[in-house]
Amino acid sequence: MLRASAAFLVATLLAVSAWPRAPAPAPAGAEVLYRQGILPSGAPLRGEREGADPVEGAAAACVNCHRRSGFGTEEGRIVIPPITGKYLFRAGSMDAANMANPGGEAAGPRRSRYTEQSLARAIRTGVDPDGRPFDYLMPRFPLDDASMTMLIAYLKQLSNHPVRGADGDTLQFATIVTPDADPVKRQGMLDVLEHFFGNKNAFHLGKDPPLQSDRRIHFRVVRRWQLQVWELSGPPESWEAQLEQRFKAQPVFAVISGIGGRTWEPVHRFCQSESIPCLLPNIDLPVVAEQDFYPVYFSRGVLLEADVIARRMHEEAEKSGLRRVIQVYRREDIGAPAARALAAAVAPLGVKAVARELKSTNPARELADLLRETAAGDALVLWLRPGDLQALPAQPAANTSVFVSGLMGGLENAPLPAAWRTSHMTYPYQLPPQRTVSMNYPLGWFNIQHIPVVDERTQTNTYIACSILAEAAGHMLDNFVPDYLLERVEVELSHRIINGYYPRLGLAPGQRFGSKGAYIVHFADPQGKRVVADGDWIVP
Repeated sequence: MLRASAAFLVATLLAVSAWPRAPAPAPAGAEVLYRQGILPSGAPLRGEREGADPVEGAAAACVNCHRRSGFGTEEGRIVIPPITGKYLFRAGSMDAANMANPGGEAAGPRRSRYTEQSLARAIRTGVDPDGRPFDYLMPRFPLDDASMTMLIAYLKQLSNHPVRGADGDTLQFATIVTPDADPVKRQGMLDVLEHFFGNKNAFHLGKDPPLQSDRRIHFRVVRRWQLQVWELSGPPESWEAQLEQRFKAQPVFAVISGIGGRTWEPVHRFCQSESIPCLLPNIDLPVVAEQDFYPVYFSRGVLLEADVIARRMHEEAEKSGLRRVIQVYRREDIGAPAARALAAAVAPLGVKAVARELKSTNPARELADLLRETAAGDALVLWLRPGDLQALPAQPAANTSVFVSGLMGGLENAPLPAAWRTSHMTYPYQLPPQRTVSMNYPLGWFNIQHIPVVDERTQTNTYIACSILAEAAGHMLDNFVPDYLLERVEVELSHRIINGYYPRLGLAPGQRFGSKGAYIVHFADPQGKRVVADGDWIVP
């Protein structure tokens, strides 16, 4: 286990990412040093440990251990306590270790407060202000005077400024609704949010006492939660401007849940550009940009389904050959980008991808004509909604593999004609029999709160999102900083037992999709709703 003093020092080097609106920002070079392990000269940062290979460049970057916020983390029994100026330049105590590991015990003895001189010595030579050596896990960094001065200035102001939407005794949140969101799902989501926020505020205890340095922290700061509902209108190209106006009128600490239809990209861009956590919206076509820090999603949605289908097609191509993949979708729906993703994934197989767009509001004839085009050795992929699935001909083409998007088609409620129910369906959730136990809690909560269940999946995901937010915020003490909220979400998401529809959720640093896989299933009988997995959970 790292000693508390060691971790403090380690964190020193790690000057976490500066909050974009800090009143006196440190030089940009300090942020590059922390995040990328690059010195102001452009040379790679180098850290040395006695009896071990040195670390260099990105491997030596402070962010690897101490995260963007500067508030530390924990990995098993290794505790990295906070290194912001608030903690670093006061006498050390067990409180700092508990900050990084709220449920654990302190990792080492108290230490004297750092000065600029003792901090510089600690970074270079690996001893704390009282002369005690750090744990070997903390490298020694021979920084020059200019780089050291820059880094210490960075640590002093790190996470030490007013936070938008977290002033006074209230945390401001927003949920975002796009104009093409399903109205039934929208209302179900809002019902859950309003009841959850109401319950949270019913147990508001007021402001906790100030942080004490001579005893372990036993309290948690509890603030009121205020929810703003940001309803967007018009075309997607106007949404970012609308969000900027809403945010200017009422800044929020984070965006929780939310619901969209064909695109979420303008919302994603807004949250990333404004450094606002955007937590677990109800969308089936997220933005895949895992280098972005602030948006977090349940899964990659239909893009995950495309990769799972591609994995199965790779197997089929090796066994029996695959001539063509014919994909059916509507241009304006989320199946179009999913079809493009699948086409790109099967291209290395030498398989021809054929796109077929449905255009009619009554597509029965279009679908019948399309089926006459298929032949043995083809695979047919249906990126279609329930209304289009109902219009399928009575019989699929012979000797043709059929894949159906479970997310778009309705999962076990997909209205496939009887002869089509042997088709393969993507199922990116826990199967219904195994899901029953984990669903008892959210469904019981809905019942207690008298919330009508109008869309079980949307409402359950909204409840899970709120629960994760509450758990993360409850461990932040009085350090309500957006970066730290996301770091706590990563921790809490990975520790959960109740995940609703998902068999497991987890986020490693740098990951932004909690669920990574799916089943491929078929219906057990032509008339019922019971689905059976064709194999194991697939993580492409």
